Amino acid sequence: MANTYVAKNAAAGEPQEDDPPLAMEAMRAVQILNPSGEITMPRPARPRVMCVANQKGGVGKTTTTVNLAVALALHGNRVLVVDLDPQGNASTGLNVPHHAGIPDVYDCLIENVPLADVAQPVEGIPNLFCVPATIDLAGAEIELVSVVARESRLGRAITAYPQEFDYVFIDCPPSLGLLTVNALCAAQEVLIPIQCEYYALEGLNQLLNNINLVKAHLNPQLEVSTILLTMYDRRTRLADAVEQDVRNHFGDKVLTSVIPRNVRVSEAPSYGQSVMTYDPGSRGATSYFEAAQEIAERGARIGVTA
Repeated sequence: MANTYVAKNAAAGEPQEDDPPLAMEAMRAVQILNPSGEITMPRPARPRVMCVANQKGGVGKTTTTVNLAVALALHGNRVLVVDLDPQGNASTGLNVPHHAGIPDVYDCLIENVPLADVAQPVEGIPNLFCVPATIDLAGAEIELVSVVARESRLGRAITAYPQEFDYVFIDCPPSLGLLTVNALCAAQEVLIPIQCEYYALEGLNQLLNNINLVKAHLNPQLEVSTILLTMYDRRTRLADAVEQDVRNHFGDKVLTSVIPRNVRVSEAPSYGQSVMTYDPGSRGATSYFEAAQEIAERGARIGVTA
């Protein structure tokens, strides 16, 4: 689907279908890395706090969080990533230190340390900051049980941040415990990555029920705004069937952009990078770039509130 962002920049060295493959890849890489800073994605009227959640593991939550954040930051948006998974994979993917002893999101939730004291700038990506997670966070679920206003700790920390961001992405653990509830209470939008596999929709009802419970009792502004299909293998009928099921169920909440299975996406975290910087000409990078611009355009068009 042609969109306004692509149309607007078609004259600025955009890849064309009749270009040789290497030339197309090189032009895509320049477009994605945006070294001149000339190409910008629309910024929302107000900050968007997006919780990236799915209780099923291995569906691409962290990969999606990291790559969307980098794509938006490279194209003129101010972005904060909050790593709320004790495994700290988002911190790894952004090459942010998160070994034991590093101030992290645990300190904000349990010790009331300001988020601004914990956030670290991401090297090489202007306008992108990350609040890391260390192994300390593994005990936070238990410790939060006895804390006053335990569900709203993260939301208060984000609200108190002195700098205003265009996007705050919260990378959730693959569970529906207190950490995920904190993320749902802090966010206004939920982004659900769905893997194009047989078990993709299993457990999704439970996640949606929890989202509705949080909306009813704790955060009336919460909405599932975005569904992103990941790990799409165009060679299989199954992927096509899952895509059709998801689109029929969620309608226009599903992004047009679909993330394919791509080895570069899998390799990038081992180098402490997003696929956007690891191999910006790859299909994986292009797909996440398109997903990011779609999210940016939707936000600008509907004037999403924070």
